[in-house]
Amino acid sequence: MRALSKQLLQVEIVKIAKKWRPEKRKLVFDITFRVLPVITERTVAIGEAFGLGVDETREFPIYRRFELEIGPRDIVYITGPSGSGKSVLLRALKEELASFWPVADMEDVEVERGVPIIETVGANVNEAIRLLSLAGLGDAFVWLRTYDELSDGQKHRYKLAKLLETDAQIWIADEFCSTLDRDTARVVAFSVQKLARKLGRGLIVATTHTDLFYDLGPTIYIFKGLGDELSVRYRPDMPVHSCSLLGQMSFGLAKTASERREGRALIEKWHYRGRLPPYKRMFIAKRLGHVIGVVLFSPPYVSCWARKTVFKRLPSLRELNTWVYTASRVVVHPLYRGIGLGSALLRRALLASDRPYVELVAVMARYNPFAEKAGMVKVCEKEPGRAVEEAIRALEALGIDARLMASERYCLNVLSRMSNGDITILKEALRPLRLPGVMRALLGVRGPYPRASEWEKAIDEAGLSEIAKVLSALAEAKAKKIYLIWRNPNIPFGNCPLDGLLKEEWRSKLLRSVASHEEN
Repeated sequence: MRALSKQLLQVEIVKIAKKWRPEKRKLVFDITFRVLPVITERTVAIGEAFGLGVDETREFPIYRRFELEIGPRDIVYITGPSGSGKSVLLRALKEELASFWPVADMEDVEVERGVPIIETVGANVNEAIRLLSLAGLGDAFVWLRTYDELSDGQKHRYKLAKLLETDAQIWIADEFCSTLDRDTARVVAFSVQKLARKLGRGLIVATTHTDLFYDLGPTIYIFKGLGDELSVRYRPDMPVHSCSLLGQMSFGLAKTASERREGRALIEKWHYRGRLPPYKRMFIAKRLGHVIGVVLFSPPYVSCWARKTVFKRLPSLRELNTWVYTASRVVVHPLYRGIGLGSALLRRALLASDRPYVELVAVMARYNPFAEKAGMVKVCEKEPGRAVEEAIRALEALGIDARLMASERYCLNVLSRMSNGDITILKEALRPLRLPGVMRALLGVRGPYPRASEWEKAIDEAGLSEIAKVLSALAEAKAKKIYLIWRNPNIPFGNCPLDGLLKEEWRSKLLRSVASHEEN
């Protein structure tokens, strides 16, 4: 048989017709694939066997006079089987819409490798934390990882954080969440649409998966079948307030030893401090039989810098122990972050409290208003106290970098190079500190209020590893924190002595908060 010439397969879009109207963009598509012949020995054999003309150009229409009305804030969900033409439509939309509004594609996001992601987003550290938290990466451990160390779901969220830096009005994503497990896909879908709606942006995604409808809440739903099969459904813009996974969760007090054990393990693994403080109550969220979120209510702090802002006089220790809890830990499994579980869990825990008042002092509350969303009232922000600042200055004079002090390994490495005289000076700098968290790091858990006499003795006897633990706890104490307070609406005002101690301004704010709870 004579040698046959080979031609490359080509797929061409024959026609795209478009028509715009001023009030809303209306696009009319005719898209046809043209497949040019590829002549080989085998294709000729197939043509001969089946009576096909293999040297003929073939055309396959996939969109016939397809009309789509779309605006800059629409949430568009394109689904259908592989090979049906979803990506073709997405590329055509991207090209045409870019003529009217800035468009950004998640696949075009540039990724910096080999450096912590906190270094690659935002103009400064505060902006970086804000952007990453908005995208659902509100975890201090994650901020210190490189892009390649992130899970697939975290990589999607990181790219979203990078999109937030652009001026794009419309975000586009092909094969959206296709490589993710379906729970993570639902979480990411919910987070992306929530952020798009909050910022007034448009979102267009294409995927073979049809299970994201609830969490995306699309205003335009396009199902593209094989051939020219096509359906379009327009829906009113109705914000999706909760992820579908929240409906599969249960909330309540940890009642069994197994639940408490799982709750402790969650805190120790996923809280940025990891240490388990003494607590009175553990409130949990469960899904599929496993604990996925924990709130601990602990005895109140002996002293708290912000109480003088709220109360006319400081409550006595007996009053605090009778009427107040401290929400000492609020932890959510990383898979479920960014869907509002933290605030939902804390809200339910607060309403289940058996005390009138709950306080919360937290660093994360500066960047993520989960406690305020749960109904707590923000009072003020606190800089480190004078005793802490004086101790930090003394430690820095000895060669300790306060920025790295949270790492026990770093502290132990520096301490091991110090002379005995310097260690003595260091202990004297730590001795005046009377912060329960710092003292507990050395004394262990011996009730909620470590004794000063025990602290003094333990400082004198402390070895290098014990001192390293104290320095790490001091790093937490020096961080800027937010103080919030909450009044239980299930306990009438006037039934607690602390109600009479409230300053009028804060009495009014807490009463409004109570009224808001009752309305909800």
